[in-house]
Amino acid sequence: MTTTATSSPYQRLIELTQEGSLIGATGSILGWDHETMMPEGGLEYRSRQMAQLARLGHEMRTASEISDLLESSAEECADDPARSANIREIRRDYEQATRLPSELVEEFARASSIGQHEWAAARKADDFEHFRPHLEKLIELNRRKADCLGVPEGGERWDALADTYEPGMRAADVAEVFTPLRDSLASLMAELNDGPSTPSNRFNEAVVPIESQEAFVREVARTLGFDFSRGRLDRSVHPFCGGSHCNDVRMTTRFQDTEVNDALGSTMHETGHGLYEQGLPFEHVGTPLGEAISLGIHESQSRMWENQVGRSREFWTWCGPIARKMLGKDVADLSDDELYQGANIVRPGFIRVEADEATYNLHIMIRFELERGMMSGDLEARDIPSEWNRMYKSYLGLDVPNHANGCLQDVHWSMGAIGYFPTYTLGNLYCAQFFETACEQVPGMVAGFEKGEFAPLLDWLRSNIHCHGRRYGAAELCQRITGKPLSAQPLLNYLEGKLRPLHGI
Repeated sequence: MTTTATSSPYQRLIELTQEGSLIGATGSILGWDHETMMPEGGLEYRSRQMAQLARLGHEMRTASEISDLLESSAEECADDPARSANIREIRRDYEQATRLPSELVEEFARASSIGQHEWAAARKADDFEHFRPHLEKLIELNRRKADCLGVPEGGERWDALADTYEPGMRAADVAEVFTPLRDSLASLMAELNDGPSTPSNRFNEAVVPIESQEAFVREVARTLGFDFSRGRLDRSVHPFCGGSHCNDVRMTTRFQDTEVNDALGSTMHETGHGLYEQGLPFEHVGTPLGEAISLGIHESQSRMWENQVGRSREFWTWCGPIARKMLGKDVADLSDDELYQGANIVRPGFIRVEADEATYNLHIMIRFELERGMMSGDLEARDIPSEWNRMYKSYLGLDVPNHANGCLQDVHWSMGAIGYFPTYTLGNLYCAQFFETACEQVPGMVAGFEKGEFAPLLDWLRSNIHCHGRRYGAAELCQRITGKPLSAQPLLNYLEGKLRPLHGI
C-alpha cells in the first residue's frame, strides 16, 4: 500500500476512486459525441478510443492498492456514516470490477460502440439482418460478463447483469411484481376502453415546425429548473442524458412534424435525469456520494417530471398559453383542456418512449422476458423479431408492421445494456410513491404548477434524494422518505384517479 506523507488511507482511496472516475467521465463525453456530433467516418477509430478508455478505467478500478486501502479505511472511518457509505459502495464496485477480465471490458466497449452505430443504420433502413451479427456478439459478451460476475445462488444469468444497474434486482422478484401489475393495468385499460368519453387527440395531430418545437421544449426545461450554464440539449436518434459530472450534463431529444408530445415528453423525461445529475453534490464528484443511487431511482426522477408533472392538468394551465404562442397555427386554437387531454391519450402503440402511462409498463415486461431468454440461451438473436411480434400481439393486441417500430426501436441492446429495462417500471413505482409523499409534505405544491412554480418540487427532491448520492440503497431510501416499502398501489391510485375522469368514469 502506498500513501503520501499527508494522506490517510481513506484520502488515498478517494484519490484513486476520483482518478478512475475521470476516465469514465471522459468516455461519457466521447459517447455523447458519438451519438450527436461524430461524423460517420469516425466510427472505427472512436470504437478503439472507447475500448482503450474502458480498459484503462477498469485497470484503475481494480488496482491491488484499492483492496488494501479498503480494509484500512474501514477501520479509520468506522464512526463516520458518510465515509463508511463511500467505502461500502467503493468496495461493491471494486468487487464487481475485479471479476471482469480487462480483455472482456475492452472487447465489450468496442462492440457496443460499433453496435450503437450499426443499430442506428439498421433502424433507419428497417433492416434487422444488418444489425443481427452485432446483436449476436453483444449477447455472447453479456453471457460471458454474467458468468464472470457470478450468478447468484438460485438465480440466473440475467440477475448478475441486472445487479449492475439496480443492486439486488433479481428476475424472480421482478416477475413477482410484474404479473399482478400487468393484470391490474389490463383491467384498467379495459375499463377505459369502455368509458363513455374519449379524450381529444387534436394536439397530437398538429403539424408544428421543428424549430418551434425545439424552442418550446427548451423553455419548458429551463422553467422546470434545468441549468443550461451547466448542461445542454441536443438531438439524437434515441433521447438520452449523459455528460461527465453535475456541472456538465448532456441531454438529447428528438422531433417529428407531428406528435409534439413525443418531443415534450422525451425532453421532460431527460430533464428529470438532468436535474438529478445537476443536484448531485459537486464536493463528492467522482465518488459514490456524488453518484446516483440506482437506475430505478434515476428513472423515478425522469418519469416524475414527464408524467406526474408534465401530464397534469395544473401543468397545462401554465403551459397552455406558452404552447399556443410558440407552436404555431395548428395549436393556437387548442384549449388548455384539449392540450391536457392530448397529453393523456391511452392507446396501445408500438413505440415504448411514446407510450401512455397505462400501457408503458407492458412494453417493459416484453423486453424483460426477451432478455431472460437471451441470457438463458432459450432465445437467439435470429428469433427475436418473431418473438417480439408475438408478445406485442399477446400483451397489446398489436400486429407489428416492421422492425423499426418493433425490435429495433430501442438503443439499449446495441449498447450491450441487458438487465436495464425493468428499472423503468421500478422508476414508475418509486416516483408515484415519492410524489404522493411530496404532495403530503409540501402543501400547495401541485397548485403551484399552474403558475409555473416547480421549485418546491425540485427543492424537495434535492433535499430528500439528490443530496444523498449513494449513501442509501434504493429500498432503504424509499422506506426513509415514504415510511413504507415499495408498493404498486400508489401508481395504480395515481393512474386510476387521473384517467378514469378523462374517460367519463
